[in-house]
Amino acid sequence: MSAVHISPFAGSWYPESRGQLEQLLKQRFERSQERTGPSLRGGLGFVMPHAGPEYSGTVAAAVYRALRADPPEHIVLLAFPHHGRLRGVATPDVESISTPLGEVPIDRMFAREFRPIAESRVCDHSFEIQLPFLQTSVPGARVTPLYVGDMSAGERDVAAEILSSSWRPGMVFLASSDFTHYGISFGHLPFPTDRNTPARLQDLDSAYIEAAGSLDAFLFLQTLGQHRATVCGAGPIALLLDTLRYLPGKDLYQSTLDYQTSGELVHDWSHSVSYAALGYYPRAAFELGETDQEALLDSAEETLRQLRDSDNQEGIPASGGSPMLGGRRGVFVSLHQGEELLGCVGNLHGHSPLAQEVAHLTLSAALDDHRFRSAAGVTGPVDVEISVLTPFRRIRGPEKFHLGTHGGFLRLGKQSGLLLPQVGADRNWKPEDFLNALARKSNLGPGAWRDLRAHLMVFEAQVFSRKRYN
Repeated sequence: MSAVHISPFAGSWYPESRGQLEQLLKQRFERSQERTGPSLRGGLGFVMPHAGPEYSGTVAAAVYRALRADPPEHIVLLAFPHHGRLRGVATPDVESISTPLGEVPIDRMFAREFRPIAESRVCDHSFEIQLPFLQTSVPGARVTPLYVGDMSAGERDVAAEILSSSWRPGMVFLASSDFTHYGISFGHLPFPTDRNTPARLQDLDSAYIEAAGSLDAFLFLQTLGQHRATVCGAGPIALLLDTLRYLPGKDLYQSTLDYQTSGELVHDWSHSVSYAALGYYPRAAFELGETDQEALLDSAEETLRQLRDSDNQEGIPASGGSPMLGGRRGVFVSLHQGEELLGCVGNLHGHSPLAQEVAHLTLSAALDDHRFRSAAGVTGPVDVEISVLTPFRRIRGPEKFHLGTHGGFLRLGKQSGLLLPQVGADRNWKPEDFLNALARKSNLGPGAWRDLRAHLMVFEAQVFSRKRYN
C-alpha cells in the first residue's frame, strides 16, 4: 500500500497554489448560490461533473453546497478511469491523497468487499478533481473512493446490493460524470453546429437526465444506447441508481440542481461538454413547513384581493417564509367557490422562486383560465388551493403508479398532459382509470400510456388551502 498519493492534477486542472485554489472555489460556490438559490437538505445521492473547476466548478458547487448545508459523515464516491481497462469495482490502495488544500484520508474499511488496486493504475480526474470540493465543503467527512469499470447487469446488481446494505444514516453516495461530449474531437456530431446547437444539446441532455430520474439503471442505459450518448460516467451513474433503488424504505425523487455547457462558457459550440448536478431526495425533503404554507397562501389571497378590489394585476410576493421559498418548484394554484372550480393554472418545473411564482399563477388562474368563470368577476368568498410538486420520476409501467399518492404526467410525441394526485382521490377509480383519464387530458386515446414510445411520469404534491378568504 502507498501511504500518500500526491494528486497530479494540481497545477494543470486547477491551481497549484493553495490561496489561488481557495479563491477559485470560493468564486464558484458564490456563483452557484446566485444561479440556483438555497439548497435542499436530506439528499442521499448526487451526480456531479468533473472538468476543471474553471469550467464545471459552478455546476459541481451546487452539489457541494447541498453537502455543506447538510454535512454527511461518510462520502462514497463512484468514479471511473477514462482510459478504461478496469473490470468490476475497485478501490485505490492508498492511505491518503494530497492536494494543495492538504491530505484527504481514505476510508478503505468500507470498501473491503471490493478489491484494492494500485492508484497508479486508475488515477483519474473523475475522482481526484472532487477532492478540493470535498475539502472545502465537508472537511470532516470520511471518504471512500470506488472506481467503477465494465460490468454486466448482474455484476452491477451485486455491487449495488453490497453498497445499499452497508448504508447508514449520515452516508451519501456521489457519482462523477460529465454529460454530452459534442464535437468532431469526441466523434459525436448527432446534428450540425449552428444556431440550434445549444437547444439541441439541452434536449439531448434532458433525455438522459430524465432517464436517470427514473432510478432505473436499465432505462437509463437503454436511453443512452438509443442516442449513442457520450455520457462518460454512465457506469458510476448506473451503479448509483441501482444502489439508491435498493435502499430500504426510500422513495426518492431526482432534482436537477444545475446544468450548463462549456459551449455556453467559452462561446464555442463546435466543441462542448455538458455538466449536470443532480440530487436524489426522499419525499420529505420537498415538504414545506407551516410557516411557508401560510406565507404562500397569504401571497395568493392578497394578490386575489387586490385584483378583485382595484384591478391590481401586480402579484404580491410571499414574505416571511424560509429559504425554501427561494427555490424553483413545480406548483399549481386552484381557485374554488364552493364546489365550483374557477381556475387551475401551474407550471411543471418552476420558472421563478416559489415566493414569486404563486402570486403570478394566482393572477393567471383568475384571469387566463378561460375554461371557467373568472374569479376576478365573481362575488362572495373564493378559496385558494396550492399544490407544490415534487420532481417527476419516469416509470416503465402502471405497477409503479400509486393511486391517491401519485399524480401523473404523460408525453407522447407532441402531446402531453398532467393530472394532480387529488384528481383521483375522491373517485372510485382504479389506477388504469386514472391513467386513461390522463391520456384523455393529453388529447390521446385511452391506453396511450401503454405505448412503448410514451413517457409516463409520476410525482407527489403537497396540497394546502385555507377556507377563509372573502
